[in-house]
Amino acid sequence: MSRSTRKCSRHIWERGRTVASILQVKNIETLYYDIIKALRGISLDIQEGTISVVLGGNGAGKTTTLKTIMGLLEDQPDKGTIEFMGRRIDGMDAEDIVNLGIAMVPEGREVFPELTVMENLKMGAYTRRDGKGVQEDLDRVIRYFPILKERASQQAGYLSGGEQQMLAIGRALMTRPKLLMLDEPSLGLSPILVREIFEIIKTINKEGTTILLVEQNARMALSVAHFGYVLETGRIVLANTPQNLMEDEDVKEFYLGIKSEVSGKGYQRWRRKKRWR
Repeated sequence: MSRSTRKCSRHIWERGRTVASILQVKNIETLYYDIIKALRGISLDIQEGTISVVLGGNGAGKTTTLKTIMGLLEDQPDKGTIEFMGRRIDGMDAEDIVNLGIAMVPEGREVFPELTVMENLKMGAYTRRDGKGVQEDLDRVIRYFPILKERASQQAGYLSGGEQQMLAIGRALMTRPKLLMLDEPSLGLSPILVREIFEIIKTINKEGTTILLVEQNARMALSVAHFGYVLETGRIVLANTPQNLMEDEDVKEFYLGIKSEVSGKGYQRWRRKKRWR
């Protein structure tokens, strides 16, 4: 692994233009049950108007990272700071964080199965009082996901997995977020639906919403991202542009499925542990 890849400083892709940070996560540590250290001093610098991706396998800490940012874990982070648009949000309640402009689509979608599609979407705007703005956002969601209009009166629990993912993203957009965080949006979806979802993610970003995406589908995630991180056992081990990450030998082997000359799962696990300890 090249030294330049490991020690990449600021976002290389931003040469030639000024980009402000919308979210800064600085050296946070998150504990479970006061003893299990799930995050080990991770730092993220999410630039406004971009798509940033965090890659990692099961148990790497991806979901914990989003939940910590979102204020969903009591008394966490244990150490470090989180700033959103220059304001400290670590220690704040999730509801207050939503009102500041952060929305999260959790892994598994978590739609309200007994409510209709339209009722689910309106739940995303339940704290808003700007009726005209709510209607504008509802129209925008329907433009992104026309199938939701067809399913408007159907109970969400009867939707397909892909339709539920669209509904979950649409519901989050009804909060009119400045930052949208997505946890494994490709999980359990067919390749065709994955491509469709990621095309819509690109469109949402182009229309002004900053996106933080955690994903195991490295190839697809890197194809839409401006910057990427690799998370292993609660630590950021790589941070670079998508192009540089896709050229990194470890990323190619462990995340893109491009095998090295010496293969074998046991050897790969040993080498991965040795390189990223």
